[in-house]
Amino acid sequence: MTTYALGDIQGCYDELLRLLDRLRFDPTHDRLWLVGDLVNRGPDSLATLRFIKGLGEHALTVLGNHDLHLLALAADNPKRTRESSLDPVLRAPDRDELLHWLRGRPLMHFDERKGFALIHAGLPPQWDLSTALSCAREVEARLRGPDYSDYFQTMYGNEPARWSDALTGPARLRFITNCFIRLRYCHADGTLALKEKGPPGSQTRPGCRPWFTLPDRATRDTRILFGHWSTLGYAVGHNTWALDTGCVWRGRLTAIPVRREGPGEPVSIPCS
Repeated sequence: MTTYALGDIQGCYDELLRLLDRLRFDPTHDRLWLVGDLVNRGPDSLATLRFIKGLGEHALTVLGNHDLHLLALAADNPKRTRESSLDPVLRAPDRDELLHWLRGRPLMHFDERKGFALIHAGLPPQWDLSTALSCAREVEARLRGPDYSDYFQTMYGNEPARWSDALTGPARLRFITNCFIRLRYCHADGTLALKEKGPPGSQTRPGCRPWFTLPDRATRDTRILFGHWSTLGYAVGHNTWALDTGCVWRGRLTAIPVRREGPGEPVSIPCS
């Protein structure tokens, strides 16, 4: 059995099937780890959701910003503009089943046997592995609870920009969410720089750095697989592996085998 970690798919269903064929993925034995953003902007978010859900325990995905965006649309968040690429999901006869399944996905996964963590975007430097997992569970509990639609009404926004154990309510959940689904850059004190989106070296705010390069990051000894950052591309360093290679932007879709001794070489296909 082989576990493969894949970068952001964003509805590029045909490319997903081509990559799995290239990997000789066997859905009865192998397993997929997905860094989130299964949907949005690509040509077939509906088929992608149905396929990943249909793999059952052989696919594990964390939630990305586009996945939560879809759920916010379904929860009628008045601040969100509907995007046409998501309309087929929202109109599908199995919409409720698919969205219920998506709400049940985690924000973070950690495999003790393999020694790897899986997230979509980033972690602030103050969080160690235990804190990160605990914070993820807080948001997951709200997403899976009966009042989940209330969460989506207050999810969006850039504040608070810095972690404190004293944060409570929607502000606490918003900070946690922003780290897991939006973070690329932050400052050494953990202040998030959410408006910075370009490749390393393009940032305009003095002192902000890619989150994974901060020397005092509490998770520096944890091996982390993540996506979200298409302008970064495939990158390895600081005990992290970045897997978003911009498939939806006519880049590539990338996967790596995940083993306890370390990931194998990346396998990717071009995207049209």
